[in-house]
Amino acid sequence: METLSDTIWDVVIDGTGISQSLLALALSRSGKKVLHMDSNQYYGGSDAAFSLDEAQEWAENINKDTSKSLFKDASIFKRDASSLVDGATISSKLSSSRAYTLSLSPYLLYARSQLMSALVSSKVFRQLEFMAVGSWWIYAPEQPDSKTGEPGAEKVLYRVPGNREDVFAATHISMKSKRTLMRLLRHITKPNEDNASNEDEDMSIPLNDYLASNFSVPEELHNPLLSLSLSQLSHQDTPASYALPRIQRHLSSIGHLGPGFGAVIAKYGGGAEILQAACRASAVGGGVYALDTQIDDCLWRKGSEHSEHPFLLNLGNEGSVQSKYLFTSKKPSNTSDERSTPLVEVARSISVVSATFPSLFPVTVEGAPVPATTVLMFSGDTLGSPKSPPVYLQVHSSDTGECPHQQSVIYCSVALAGPEGQALIESAMDRLIRAEGLPDSVLWSLRYTHSGCLGNGELRQLTAEDGIPNYYVFPPSGLDLAFEDDTLDLVKQAWRKVVGDEVDDADFMMFDDRDGTSDDS
Repeated sequence: METLSDTIWDVVIDGTGISQSLLALALSRSGKKVLHMDSNQYYGGSDAAFSLDEAQEWAENINKDTSKSLFKDASIFKRDASSLVDGATISSKLSSSRAYTLSLSPYLLYARSQLMSALVSSKVFRQLEFMAVGSWWIYAPEQPDSKTGEPGAEKVLYRVPGNREDVFAATHISMKSKRTLMRLLRHITKPNEDNASNEDEDMSIPLNDYLASNFSVPEELHNPLLSLSLSQLSHQDTPASYALPRIQRHLSSIGHLGPGFGAVIAKYGGGAEILQAACRASAVGGGVYALDTQIDDCLWRKGSEHSEHPFLLNLGNEGSVQSKYLFTSKKPSNTSDERSTPLVEVARSISVVSATFPSLFPVTVEGAPVPATTVLMFSGDTLGSPKSPPVYLQVHSSDTGECPHQQSVIYCSVALAGPEGQALIESAMDRLIRAEGLPDSVLWSLRYTHSGCLGNGELRQLTAEDGIPNYYVFPPSGLDLAFEDDTLDLVKQAWRKVVGDEVDDADFMMFDDRDGTSDDS
């Protein structure tokens, strides 16, 4: 049987995260010999998806050694079966471990994103099933009357308008505010109609200052607009230059793939399902995969006899392999681990709940599909912490294939690490459950801290190691709630390093059907 060391490789890709997996896909028609491996026994790395038992094992492993991990402080809550009252329904109990697929990368994919275009041009979209993302909601409880002390209205969750019809149908926005909002949305979606105005705009100022000074947008609309940008920072920390293009992306994507929605998620595991489809397509194209395989030692050899394949990589029990290029997310062991892109920490949780939240999944346009996911934003001030960043909840129904019927999975994120962040997440979860009039419904929850890059910061970069030609390091996966195009830009940079000037940029991820068929599988 042929071993890995029997082949001289053009490219070795270490790690099966989303960036590495998309690079393997991009090189799958290049004629290069590609070895794609991962030190884990599963695909995905920090973008993986797990069953309940796998999540338990993952949490235990990252708590043992956090020195080289992007994760820490993992804990699992599981409702004691003895606490269930007599007559409890099947939906109020956990099913078998394999009945759940819980994703570390549950990001949304906008219809007008570069990745969506790449999945279509590469034909990989045929191996995926996408589900529509529905409405955006904000938590905005009315304050008690200052004179009578009477509580405000019972309704506390408001749907964020996504188009002209939504704006004028909204009952919680005044007519004056509606006209102001329409003027802003026209400016965002058709920015070139008033070039003189655009040139005078200072886009570096905070979003709330921009909205107030340029369009007199009332404060009641600041949170809804922030939610459409999916910024995980506060208004004051989110520059208009970040928020407005993302609001424009949200609005322009609606209707592009079908009526009533502008974003999708991949069924059965979000980003983890996308990267596995990319790996399958790469394997069909000749890529070789090796899980539970790590680089124990990396030697870059000098001399003319090693000029074509200077890397000698010791893979432990798998022997040594030679390669011309090495792409990884790890710095060489003999260099500093300082990163060019600053990392931030966010608190996250994944919860299985025995509820379906039907009111959060309305079909808002005739002929639109029933959404499988919805987004809720809780601003810090509504959670008793005015200076805190917002908390986002992504509620996934069982239609995503991530949990059994009559249950849901809720993914939570806040750009505030540690106990303080987890306390805000717990508060937001509690408010959602009470707003929907549900009993205690959390069956299982994984809580952890995730380090990575936020789109609000500096652009992520593919870095080359000084003194080691053809050694390239991908930055950590982004922490953004929607897939950001800069990830695909990194992959394209890496692809160009390998193919050189042999092909045009237009050929990136542009594949014909194999042998006249209509599927890569």
